[in-house]
Amino acid sequence: MTSDPDRHPQDPRQEGTDPACDSNPVVLLVEDDGLLLMEASDTLAEAGFTVLEAPHADEALQVLESRSDVGILMTDVDMPLGSMNGFALARLVSRRWPRIPVLVVSGMGSPGPHDMPPGARFIPKPYAPSALVRTLHDTVRRAA
Repeated sequence: MTSDPDRHPQDPRQEGTDPACDSNPVVLLVEDDGLLLMEASDTLAEAGFTVLEAPHADEALQVLESRSDVGILMTDVDMPLGSMNGFALARLVSRRWPRIPVLVVSGMGSPGPHDMPPGARFIPKPYAPSALVRTLHDTVRRAA
């Protein structure tokens, strides 16, 4: 019997399943501020998430229509570009893709009674990176 020197039996990627993919789904991050987008994206990537970026709601919808692997939406509220703000995007995603949990972030205050779709989570900006990661994990667990 010969062994493949490149195959490591303890490496889950060799078996076709990566535990990190199961616990950390693909995050669609929607943020119009380039610096905040980069910081949040880096934080989530370092925590093991795969991150897709969109600078406004219209581009986020294009991503959702073209990919089936998005596991959670994280959106800012105030986005001057595009046809809708983050609350409208959150409600639309909740209706069209009900399996995708939603996390809304904003530095502009708390959401009103009808701003958020049922089951969506909210965290105010600024947020600590650890709080963001913890909230995303919790949101994914609650949606499962």
